[in-house]
Amino acid sequence: MTLECAGTDFDAVPGRMGRPRIVGFIPARAESTRFPGKPLADILGKPMIMWVYHRSLRSPTLSEAYVATDSQEISDAVCRCGGKAILTSSTHSTGTDRVAEAARAVGLKGSDIAVNIQGDQPLMDPSMVDEVVTPLLDDPAIPMSTLIYRIVRDEEINHPNAVKTVFDREGFALYFSRATIPYYRDDQSSMNYYKHHGIYAYRNDFLQHFATLPHGALEVSERLEQLRALEHGFRIKVVLTEKDSIEVDTPADLQRVRDEASEMD
Repeated sequence: MTLECAGTDFDAVPGRMGRPRIVGFIPARAESTRFPGKPLADILGKPMIMWVYHRSLRSPTLSEAYVATDSQEISDAVCRCGGKAILTSSTHSTGTDRVAEAARAVGLKGSDIAVNIQGDQPLMDPSMVDEVVTPLLDDPAIPMSTLIYRIVRDEEINHPNAVKTVFDREGFALYFSRATIPYYRDDQSSMNYYKHHGIYAYRNDFLQHFATLPHGALEVSERLEQLRALEHGFRIKVVLTEKDSIEVDTPADLQRVRDEASEMD
């Protein structure tokens, strides 16, 4: 593991008075089976990963942010754009495991909070960072939280790239699936589906424990890392956000982002 950007180090940036240190991490791996080279895809002259990085830093909640990657090419690109990058192991199978290593590298303490920010949502609203962290600040018993969004685009209801979520009356996740859940057997006139946004906040002591847990059958089957927490009996608080965010899984998604980005200030 190496800090790549010259002129920076891992000195802790203190949290605000009475609050833990809150650090954003954007995991990015070198290869993507669905979209090779995705983190460095060009959006109006800037790599996609840097759109995420710069938008994340607009959140007043974060004290700092890093791209956590196993790719020298991605790390170099981040540094050229003035960002901070951490080289991590190439053996990590999930973004959460990569974030756990990066959190150790920057010296997060047990009560500090790591925010896992998806590197393929370049137009994410910075307020989403604030929303996902709030449950951990409000309740020290919550180890992990994530965002969900009520689906309004019909094509996402049955698309496996849009992960669906069901949750209990207290706002804790019951399950996540690429399948369409819940199944409405009879009356479908009032059906609601909720999409998982993929941004997480973890208390660091839980994050480090999470990274040591064996992968369960559901995680392997669905290829959804958050199921590891549920399979091992941990609760995930879900926060309903009003903000949607385009996830780039295909070249068509990338073009949609480019079109929207060109219309932004």
